[in-house]
Amino acid sequence: MIMEPLIPLYVILPLGAAFLIPVIGRLIKGFQKTITSLVFLFLLGLSIKFIISGINEPLSYRIGGWEPVAGIPIAIYFILDGLSIFMLCIVNLIAFLSGFYAISYIKKFTAENNFYALFSLMVAGMNGVILTGDLFNLFVFLEIAVIASYALVAFGIEKEELEASFKYQVLGGLASLLILFSIGLLYWNTKTLNIADIATIVKTGAYNKILIFSQLVLLAGFGLKAAIIPFHAWLPDAHSSAPSPISSMLSGVLIKAIGIYAIIRLFFNMFAISHEVALTLTTLGVLSMVIGSLLAIGQWDIKRMLAYSSISQVGYIIMGIGIGLLILTTNGNKTIAALSIFGGLFHLVNHAVFKGLLFLSAGAVEHRTGIRDLNKLGGLSGKMPITSSSSLIASLAISGIPPFNGFFSKLVIIIAAIQGQFYWLAGIAIVISIITLAYFLKLQKNTFYGDVKNKIDNIKEVPFTMCFSMIVLAILCVCLSLLIIPGIREAVIEPVVNTLINKANYLLILSEI
Repeated sequence: MIMEPLIPLYVILPLGAAFLIPVIGRLIKGFQKTITSLVFLFLLGLSIKFIISGINEPLSYRIGGWEPVAGIPIAIYFILDGLSIFMLCIVNLIAFLSGFYAISYIKKFTAENNFYALFSLMVAGMNGVILTGDLFNLFVFLEIAVIASYALVAFGIEKEELEASFKYQVLGGLASLLILFSIGLLYWNTKTLNIADIATIVKTGAYNKILIFSQLVLLAGFGLKAAIIPFHAWLPDAHSSAPSPISSMLSGVLIKAIGIYAIIRLFFNMFAISHEVALTLTTLGVLSMVIGSLLAIGQWDIKRMLAYSSISQVGYIIMGIGIGLLILTTNGNKTIAALSIFGGLFHLVNHAVFKGLLFLSAGAVEHRTGIRDLNKLGGLSGKMPITSSSSLIASLAISGIPPFNGFFSKLVIIIAAIQGQFYWLAGIAIVISIITLAYFLKLQKNTFYGDVKNKIDNIKEVPFTMCFSMIVLAILCVCLSLLIIPGIREAVIEPVVNTLINKANYLLILSEI
């Protein structure tokens, strides 16, 4: 395993920015906006560099120089493999564009220094969750990310926002308690916290009831973080009440980094894959996909509609991963399993982009009109052409309309379901995509078309920084379709699939420790 000295920068730089902003931001005007944009742009560039150069074997960084004791790794390890660099690229892309968007958006709030400091802390926590090689530090970084997000949800300090933040904290605290309890059970049973070390013990030892119970508890804890049905109660309020750049981060990457990523990493690379867990994940994915979509179609608040839609789209991701797991646990065709997992991961990156764009465009509408109720909007396409066009592109992408990226990821999941003989799952996925198109057409019609309401007559396009982020994400909604092309797919997403399917590759980390 190769030591890579640049890995800690993913945590050090945003943490450093978070501590410098409250001090230097008081002395130098605009420091907070500049430093956050530069940090996230640099980390995005570093992520792209790693993807282009390719990671043939996991890279690592050992913090503190602690050697193993009695063969048990006690140091803090950061591990960079195909899955982690894929997630880091997504997180830092959305972080850069949301932070840049916030330069103009956040002017209507006070305490900009606090906003950017918390924003940087949240990203540092997500990056740490993705990189860490042990369970305890996964929990520590997870708490850094979610505590910052609790404060950011309540940043507007209105009654609705404080109530949403309180609900988010209560359920988030319950999720953290479940995760910590499960980590304690695993430590008691295996005498180690290193993920690769636990995986080796699980592989060679007896699979007892404590390990099975800890899996269920972990699934419930991270299911709450990912807002999978039936653990979704906090998400609609939190995502709709937060400032729009934070809604973009919460829905685009936070629920993935501290929820879906953790589930994927632990259940593929640490635990032995079981049919029961695979069936449970697939069932939860289908329920999320169906119920989230049915709840979204009845909403008239733009951001609440988008929040419920996130639950539905996360269902697609979980279902794709779950089908792959089901095929693997029944010794089915590995090629079909890999295709289904590829579809789930492809939809993960696609959802980060088009859902981030939808929240930013909703924020632009609210920024200019002060209205989120679809019944009170209309006719904004001529007055806000960039917002209208980008929102339309994102709506078509999330609805699975070609040639946008959402079409191809949903198509891959549906084809994999058919090839794996899960015909009813493929049918449900198609029906839910049609329902998704229905409520996004409602959003477009009521927001950007029809008659202009008298009291919102004097409207103009949002400032450059907000437009820039929306334009870039709209372009990505088209360009990410290229990931379906074999050469590009093999370079970007197939290393991630191989990391998950070939558990032995992750266990190689332990042999080098």
